Amino acid sequence: MNLRALTAASPWRDRGLALASGLAAALAHPPFGILPGLLGYALLLWLLDAIDGPRPLRSAFLRGWLAGLAYFGLGTWWIGEAFMVDAANQGWMAPFAVTAMAAGLALFWGLAAVLYRRLRPAGAVRVLAFAAALSALEWVRGHVLTGFPWNLPGETWKAGSAPSQAAALVGAYGLTFITLAIAAAPAVWRQGRSGRIAVGAAGLALAGLYAGGALALKAAPHPTAPDAPLVRIVQANVQQSAKWDAASFQAIVNDYVSLTAQPYAGDKPADIVVWPEGALPAAINDYLAPGTWVRQAIMDALRPGQLLLIGGYRYEGSAQAPVYYNSLVALRREPGDLVMVGVYDKHRLVPFGEYLPADGLLTAIGFKSMAHLGDGFATGPRPGPLTVAPGLKVQPLICYESLFPGLARSDPDARALVNVSNDAWFGVTSGPLQHLNLASYRAIEAGRPMIRATPTGVSAMVDAQGRVVAGQRLDLGARGVIDAPLPAVGRATPASGLGDWPLVILLLASVAACIATSRIAGHKFAAMKDMG
Repeated sequence: MNLRALTAASPWRDRGLALASGLAAALAHPPFGILPGLLGYALLLWLLDAIDGPRPLRSAFLRGWLAGLAYFGLGTWWIGEAFMVDAANQGWMAPFAVTAMAAGLALFWGLAAVLYRRLRPAGAVRVLAFAAALSALEWVRGHVLTGFPWNLPGETWKAGSAPSQAAALVGAYGLTFITLAIAAAPAVWRQGRSGRIAVGAAGLALAGLYAGGALALKAAPHPTAPDAPLVRIVQANVQQSAKWDAASFQAIVNDYVSLTAQPYAGDKPADIVVWPEGALPAAINDYLAPGTWVRQAIMDALRPGQLLLIGGYRYEGSAQAPVYYNSLVALRREPGDLVMVGVYDKHRLVPFGEYLPADGLLTAIGFKSMAHLGDGFATGPRPGPLTVAPGLKVQPLICYESLFPGLARSDPDARALVNVSNDAWFGVTSGPLQHLNLASYRAIEAGRPMIRATPTGVSAMVDAQGRVVAGQRLDLGARGVIDAPLPAVGRATPASGLGDWPLVILLLASVAACIATSRIAGHKFAAMKDMG
């Protein structure tokens, strides 16, 4: 047996190629940005079509799962950093958490592979079947157990680039289908004339993404309006480990208030100052209580009439049974005091981080105490605009919420999105860089600029097309402020009103194409049988 035959006969070749397909697709995402890695989806489709054995569905699941394992392993390895903040108690869980996360998320790709094999039509239309199966399961991934839509295939394109502008039309899930169909098309090149037509159509679709996106960017409104509110974003570069030290509390407060009070380059001070999620490691109720030195320090750092948006946790109820919320509060500096003008409570909580699924069961078996998990946060109402000043509404998105396409439907009166996030948990890794890219897609979908504040980076001012405004970004490990006018509101976007309907329409069209192809193939087979 020659080497080629031995390699072709080995199941390990296909398993290795499945891992390679997922790894390549993951490398196409920012911050790596190796876009030829999108061909990993073509490789995965080829592997699913090449299955030849007694258990095709089992083989399909394994290949899809292995591809997902590599994809999510590279895409989410940074979660291990969160366990190293309290390494003495939780460090041992880091490798298990990273492995379990990747393996769990990969189940959706395994199920998508099974669905594709069950419905696989004949000919080149199988590209649509593959895109439909995987994008449908990606939608499910974004909703089960509150969902975790990290690194959707449609968000491979750098936010603000020409292809990313399609999210304003079809949303990130619709763009996921389109991206998968384009990327997988080379797998059917050898399917005769129909295969070459499919590849040609994919090439035209890719050109359309770039050309249409370029036109949308060219037609975008002027970056700022003359009467735009001025914003100061504060990034104090406080490491998460420092927040565990009670002795550091005063220094942390001093960092934030000194940056807030820093002189302005122009004549006019900021209208809005934004601190990130978890800026101060204490309950908002406590440090903003009347007469506290922290309240006085914050008031002294602000100018009369300025607004401060600050993320943190607060509690309601009795001291014996408090209910905690992860919140964004809006404060206005009045001549003699701070006045709370608005509160937003986080709606979409992080499983195992902010709430514990199956709490009763996991507490009973001892997992909760072994993992040193608290009682978590209560869920706030569905996101809606927060009025922070007369005629000025903003849409808050706290950390994880910025991952969800359409979670905050665009309100015609909302002036901007405000994303406060505590990415300090993930250190100097690819996680915060990816989070900036994913969050910026919400600006594209809503047609609204985004103010983004984090403790250690990446903080930025993002325009309504998802682009970080030049010079208005603080990278990982930077300490300072961003002073910038709020970018202009973009045009009304179909995605903000249609929600997930573009994806539904694409899925239904794919199913119709598969059914039509199957019927045509059946008629041809019947005709050949009659002739015989």
